[in-house]
Amino acid sequence: MNLETRDIDRIIEMAWEDRTPFEAIKFQFGIKEQEVIEVMRKEMKPSSFKMWRERVQGRTTKHSKKRTFNKGRFKCSRQRTITNNSISKR
Repeated sequence: MNLETRDIDRIIEMAWEDRTPFEAIKFQFGIKEQEVIEVMRKEMKPSSFKMWRERVQGRTTKHSKKRTFNKGRFKCSRQRTITNNSISKR
């Protein structure tokens, strides 16, 4: 696995995001979930890695097959619409 610093930073960012599945990381960078875990272990402090693993363990949104929605982008019903860099009023 030969990744540039920029790619490693993006992989870490995507791995921390709750709703970015491991499959999206694999599609974009060609690395499997286990390899993402190895990158996280290598690049992070042990305490940060442990916190991330506890957070990700069993999280259904990190695995496409476990998600409750199939297509489209998830949007919370309480999420406000952003238009022209301003939050619309309800």
